[in-house]
Amino acid sequence: MKKTLRFLLAFLIAFAIMMVVRMIGVTLYTISGTGSEPVFQAGDRVMVNRWSYGLRVGGKDSFFGYGRIARQSVGKGDLVAFENPQNSDKILICRCKGLPGDTIVHEGNMIVVPSLKDCADADYYWLETLDSHQLGFIAEEYLIGRAFMVVYSRDPLEPLWKGWRSNRILLPL
Repeated sequence: MKKTLRFLLAFLIAFAIMMVVRMIGVTLYTISGTGSEPVFQAGDRVMVNRWSYGLRVGGKDSFFGYGRIARQSVGKGDLVAFENPQNSDKILICRCKGLPGDTIVHEGNMIVVPSLKDCADADYYWLETLDSHQLGFIAEEYLIGRAFMVVYSRDPLEPLWKGWRSNRILLPL
């Protein structure tokens, strides 16, 4: 009986540690579509560092409001994971092409990426999908972190025991 209780306690502690690491450290997201090829393939499990731009706390509707612990800047070219502003259940990964205060020429028009000086809520970033489609402005409060590694990959159209892509295991981005 003591062995069972010790095992159960060890299991619960390990589970709690894993949950804390996933909530504030790193997390995994699955790539579902093919629009991000060749950088990502459908079935890739991508690791995202939640601390890369500072740990996001609160939010627009939160009692305490939006904030970041140990805030850091997004870099041009970073692969940014963020919540879709229209559907917060959907996570997207795009490349950052413009930082707050940058001027971007898009279809012949000059666009200035707004910064905290220009708007009250948050800095904005100009993001593009990996197949070079323009996504547009995304507010900092939607950013989760920087995607930095494909942990493993499996073709979702294959049976469970097939379709594993050994060339994409622990692939740095």
